[in-house]
Parts: sequence; structure tokens; C-alpha cells
Amino acid sequence: MQLQDHLPVDHRLGQVYRYSAGAIGVFLIVFGILGFTNHVGYFSTNGDHVLGMTSNGTLSLLSVLFGALLIGGAAIGGNTASTLNISVGILFILSGWVNLGLLDGNHNFLAFHMQNVIFSFLVGLALMLFGMYGRVTTHLPYDNPYWRSRHPRATGGVNQLPPRALPH
Repeated sequence: MQLQDHLPVDHRLGQVYRYSAGAIGVFLIVFGILGFTNHVGYFSTNGDHVLGMTSNGTLSLLSVLFGALLIGGAAIGGNTASTLNISVGILFILSGWVNLGLLDGNHNFLAFHMQNVIFSFLVGLALMLFGMYGRVTTHLPYDNPYWRSRHPRATGGVNQLPPRALPH
């Protein structure tokens, strides 16, 4: 089964994917815009403080782009928002690890400091958690479309519930 398959567009899990992507996307856009207002150079390794973190022009631009991407995924919703949350979450975690290695060096082109690294890890984990919510667990309810697609014999087909889960 692929992650983007089998979830009905109107399934209640779509709200989790949509709202989480939208909220984090809005925060990233606000952070990026506030970073632009400080007029820090695009490749400054020191950056300027914005919302408790440091930022430069490149980080501001990336924040706005990823924020817009997440809001676009939230507007589409459903599987797209979920898959996008997982993918962007992985990128945030990778960014945290890479920038942790670049701290206090001459190649710190995003002007990361430790608070940025921690933020990157936390946002990455949150996005992955929201993206995987209801998709990746061993205790999915019988009416979950992912459970049905993983157990076609028990359900008699992907679109049917197993006999023990039918309402009385």
C-alpha cells in the first residue's frame, strides 16, 4: 500500500492533516516575513533575531516557500496534506542535523543557532506525527481505510467492514 492511496477525501483524518499543515505553514510565513523586515543579507552567518530564533534572507525565503507549500497542501487536504506533512517533516529533521553540524562555522549560510536547530527538530517531528496520524499504527479501527486496505481478506474487499465490526 502506498501512503497516498485509499483515504476517502471526506474522511475525518483529513482535518488533522489539513489544520496541522495550515497552522505550521502560517507560522513559517510569518517568521519569513518578519525575517525580511530586518534587511539582513541573504548569506549572513550571524543573522538577526526573529521570534526567538535567528534568521537571514535565505532562511526567510525558505521559510516563506515551505510555509506556502504547506498551506497549499492544506488547501488541497486529504492524502496530499498528509504526504506533504510527512515529507516536509523529514526535510526539517534533516535540516536540523545538517545545520547542527554547521553551527558556529563559516558555512552556516542559514544563520542557524541552537534554538533554530531545536525548532527544526520539533517542527519536523510535529509534521511527521500529524502526517502519519491515523495511517501508521498497529491499532487502527476497522472503519479506517488504511486498516481495510491492509486486511482485504478480513473485510471481504477493501470497501467493506469485517463482520465483527458491523453495527447491530
